[in-house]
Amino acid sequence: MAEAIRFLQPDPRIVAEREAIIAELAAILPPERLIHRPRELTPFETDGFLAYRRTPLAVALPETTAQLAAVMAACHRRKVKIVPRGAGTSLSGGAIGQEDAVIVGLSAMTKILDIDLFNRTATVQAGVTNLSISEAVGPEGFFYAPDPSSQLACTIGGNIGMNSGGAHCLKYGVTTNNLLGVKMVLVDGTVIELGGKALDAAGYDLLGLVCGSEGQLGIVTEATVRLLAKPEGARPVLFGFDSAEAAGTCVADIIGAGIVPVAIEFMDKPAIEICEAFAKAGYPMDVEALLIVEVEGSEAEMEAMLALICDIARTHGVKTVRESQSATEAALIWKGRKSAFGATGRIADYICMDGTVPLSQLAHVLKRTGEITRSYGLRVANVFHAGDGNMHPLILYNINDPEDAAKAEAAGNDILRLCVDAGGCLTGEHGVGIEKRDLMRHQYSEADLKQQMAVRAAFDPDWLLNPSKVFPLEGRS
Repeated sequence: MAEAIRFLQPDPRIVAEREAIIAELAAILPPERLIHRPRELTPFETDGFLAYRRTPLAVALPETTAQLAAVMAACHRRKVKIVPRGAGTSLSGGAIGQEDAVIVGLSAMTKILDIDLFNRTATVQAGVTNLSISEAVGPEGFFYAPDPSSQLACTIGGNIGMNSGGAHCLKYGVTTNNLLGVKMVLVDGTVIELGGKALDAAGYDLLGLVCGSEGQLGIVTEATVRLLAKPEGARPVLFGFDSAEAAGTCVADIIGAGIVPVAIEFMDKPAIEICEAFAKAGYPMDVEALLIVEVEGSEAEMEAMLALICDIARTHGVKTVRESQSATEAALIWKGRKSAFGATGRIADYICMDGTVPLSQLAHVLKRTGEITRSYGLRVANVFHAGDGNMHPLILYNINDPEDAAKAEAAGNDILRLCVDAGGCLTGEHGVGIEKRDLMRHQYSEADLKQQMAVRAAFDPDWLLNPSKVFPLEGRS
């Protein structure tokens, strides 16, 4: 499997200068903020995409923008590649380093710098986790909306790189919809600021360009994000169906009717069984597919919305309808869903895909996903953000069996092509990284790719930032 996706060949000049590079970085950072001994580099060989490993030249963990800028400037002078890394939770290989690259991590940049409840903003260092922002402002009745399943660990900087979403992005949007400004260090160490506390900024929307750029335009060190008022109430409801196709069509009809719940999450039977065994959430075990639909607002608003949703579900033969009756039960329902990836890892290795499709194609793509994985002799568990069509098939395989691993990768590629052919795209929130890089030509024409690469090269002419990622290696200028 490792041969199927190629990294750039290490630059022998950089490898030969390794000790000198480390010495220069050691003059910038405290000893505990520079990792370079072989055994200490092992945890940084991979990220959440465990199929591939590369040992970086070194790992720098600056605490301030000034330190990070000095590291970037030193690497730029020597033409050393740089790989930005948040918490290492990337599921597309976006934070995997290589032998001639310095990983610049954000894990030491964990300060909440400013909370402005009047303007409903928070300014934080890029190593702050999503959940810690909500915990900081929760007592005042506010929260930060993007909530990936890894929100306990994933950082704001990584979320900006991949434009991450989460279960509640159906109503509240993904990172780009909740980001107001950033402080960013360019490849040569120059520090710039984009946006701010205002709702809109003059000039080109460079902030929109940075969000989702996968660390190829610069490294974000601080971010100003939007805070939202907590809703009056929220209630998740479980809907069980006799087929995945019925559940998928129900989702399309709910959105088509103009109803926008705060979240609509999907699980098929394998995912239900895996999550229930782990979380004991009380999921129905006699159904083939499950929807978690959460509504929020006043009691009257929630009741009215649920009545409409239940009417639609009945037209699709819903078998089970169960409303949460307490905060504890609601937390359990979400614990099962949020634990899906970790719970699956208890029983098998897996590749988590991240294609997005139009809601009208959900039922078709679900059916074909099952057919594709069975054709390779593999199993799949589907758990995903159904409300915005962001699918996450978990393809189960044995990582220690090269043949099985190759089949899993091939099946994943077929599923992503299916998503594009159905009118969707290669990624919803995990990014392209290494995983989907060589599929970019399936979605984009050569002219499309050249224009995107020209924008990238305007920020980083030497292609030093996060190499081997996003764009096919062939055809780079």
